[in-house]
Amino acid sequence: MQKFLEKYLLPVAMIIGIAFHNQLAVLSPVTPYLLSLMLFITYCRISWSDIHLTRLHYILLAIQYVGSASVYLALRQLNETLAQAAMICVLAPTATSAPVVAGILGGNIASVAAFSLFSNLSVAFIAPLYLSLIGQTGSEVPFITSFWYIFRKVVPIIVFPFFIALLLRKVSPKAHQKIRSAQIVSFYLWATALTIVIGNVVNFVIAQGGGKYTLEIIIGIISLIICLLQFVTGRKIGSKFDRTIAGGQGLGQKNTVLAIWLTQTYLNPIASLGPGLYVLWQNLVNSYQIWKKKAVPKNPKTK
Repeated sequence: MQKFLEKYLLPVAMIIGIAFHNQLAVLSPVTPYLLSLMLFITYCRISWSDIHLTRLHYILLAIQYVGSASVYLALRQLNETLAQAAMICVLAPTATSAPVVAGILGGNIASVAAFSLFSNLSVAFIAPLYLSLIGQTGSEVPFITSFWYIFRKVVPIIVFPFFIALLLRKVSPKAHQKIRSAQIVSFYLWATALTIVIGNVVNFVIAQGGGKYTLEIIIGIISLIICLLQFVTGRKIGSKFDRTIAGGQGLGQKNTVLAIWLTQTYLNPIASLGPGLYVLWQNLVNSYQIWKKKAVPKNPKTK
């Protein structure tokens, strides 16, 4: 039953989100708490010995932040919403489930886990800066006020779970171990949060009315291109450090639930369609990689 759920929970979550988007709207305030709990469970699986940055991690972080700013500046002349959607697809931190997928593919789990941790924690400090700068267009709110508002909303959701996980490890090792061994719960929380945010995305798209979805289609195409580029780029860079899979999953597999929530809360809600569709694209890529892994003989050099 568990294997069945793991295989089909993603499409089921998306279908429910689309079908019951109006009813799910009332659950939007719950999303931040689901994110925090999901991150807390994931952080419990990381030991201090895993927490160290390598040259590969620094390169991937640079791409995440410099790349997101570059994409935004390049596309804002065409359309502000499109630029925001593309930017958040690059800025989004590594998915908390990335180490799991990396393990299935035969990659270095510790490397992806460490990068996932640093990627998510750093976003807590960088995202408020990016979002407040972008949100200044046509706004009368002072930059520092906007930055502080976003900062104090985002940091607790991402950073607090990390320190609580560390505290629990010292105070109650047994409880910590139980949570550490129950990572599947994080997967179910992710699916629940995904259902809610997909429902919100559908609501915002339908609210546009008029049946003109040109911008939405373009956003979907751009998010697909960005998804493929990040997986390919990550793998190429990772191969130089004998971490092909770790590089691909670290850069390509995104925490889209967090990205959608940030976009819907602080940017143009329609831009959340970018990370919303990125969910589909990255899981298609992961499905193909897993299928290929099982179909092709093992390669011990691919990590």
